[in-house]
Amino acid sequence: MHADQQGENDQQHRSQDTNGPQDTSDQHGDPQVESGQQGPDGGRGPGRAGTPLAGFTVGVTAARRADELIALLQRRGAVVIHAPALRIVPLADDSELLAATKQLIDDAPDVVIATTAIGFRGWVEAADGWGLGAVLLDRLRGAELLARGPKVRGAIRAAGLTEDWSPASESMAEVLDRLLAEGVEGRRIALQLHGEPLPGFVESLRAGGAEVVGVPVYRWMAPEDPGPLDRLLDATIARAVDAITFTSAPAAAGLLDRAERRGIRGALIDALRQDVLTACVGPVTALPLAAHDVPTCQPERFRLGPLVQLLCQELPARVQPLPVAGQRLEVRGHAALVDGELHPVPPAGMVLLRALARHPGGVVSRADLLRALPGAGNDEHAVETAMTRLRGALGSPRLIQTVVKRGYRLALDPTADSKSGEA
Repeated sequence: MHADQQGENDQQHRSQDTNGPQDTSDQHGDPQVESGQQGPDGGRGPGRAGTPLAGFTVGVTAARRADELIALLQRRGAVVIHAPALRIVPLADDSELLAATKQLIDDAPDVVIATTAIGFRGWVEAADGWGLGAVLLDRLRGAELLARGPKVRGAIRAAGLTEDWSPASESMAEVLDRLLAEGVEGRRIALQLHGEPLPGFVESLRAGGAEVVGVPVYRWMAPEDPGPLDRLLDATIARAVDAITFTSAPAAAGLLDRAERRGIRGALIDALRQDVLTACVGPVTALPLAAHDVPTCQPERFRLGPLVQLLCQELPARVQPLPVAGQRLEVRGHAALVDGELHPVPPAGMVLLRALARHPGGVVSRADLLRALPGAGNDEHAVETAMTRLRGALGSPRLIQTVVKRGYRLALDPTADSKSGEA
């Protein structure tokens, strides 16, 4: 099953060539989250105070380079829930790749465009496994070989080949401009695909008279075990995650598709529109989400490092520090910062704390808090139990006041309370 994006125009394509495969294609396999502090919903991470993402939970949907992204998030204090939204068909088992390889061996291409390092390496390795490696390299050696960027150049040279040209911008749009300027009438062009289609690119070449042979070096498919993805979906709808990251459009589409199959896509979209930050590595990655009017944030440079830096800016900025009982309180996703000290809070306690923080200094009734607690039923004693545990987790009972016969309130400092009232 290909995770195809539909109707990309040329402008979208020019964005795609800067935020797709080179950002997610240089790690093999799908490593698991490294051990660390257990977080909510099976997430792991250090959650250290003093780091910008301490107290926040971030979902990672990547299938490739997940270990790198997770490590970057954990080093900045986040708890990570890893839920690959797709998987990659092993190259050696892909009949489409074998058919394309034989086609190019039988009828040699004039031009070969290599788009990703992992894809090019995998293609050569798969051909070796089929006993076609030497003849494939011979065909590539006789073609004009274009490399999308420096990582691909390295893979080409490691195979004993030399690229003829590579764009300084790492832009497929620049590759297209070069080919069209040279003229493609009657030329046979092999294009290494990278899991996401390039319809604007391919159509432009064909309109210029070229024959284009797609080389599907890997294909996106739904994960074999949807359990982690289902848990991430449930956590997102419950607002138990603060952000979800996407490094490819198929991953974003895969999350939405899984939610649709479970009948919860509307609830997921509501959560992403209102409460859960959606961070995409680039604009084309965001296209499936934009189609549902889900707002996204994207770094200026479409790489994993800047993506994590963006989260380090955006997530803390969404938290309103509160002066409570002479202390500074920040309510984060699964924890609270009290005067800069991280206090993990049980899920029920976080529900109550968020409800109180939505009305700083205001009294929230037991009935309203009971309605906010999932599965609490009609027993207000559940509120009292969760509140006792919350106060214990915060390490300072004075932060939350009991208002007799009315409910509970955050002990907002008087000056802040008056300013709030004036507003």
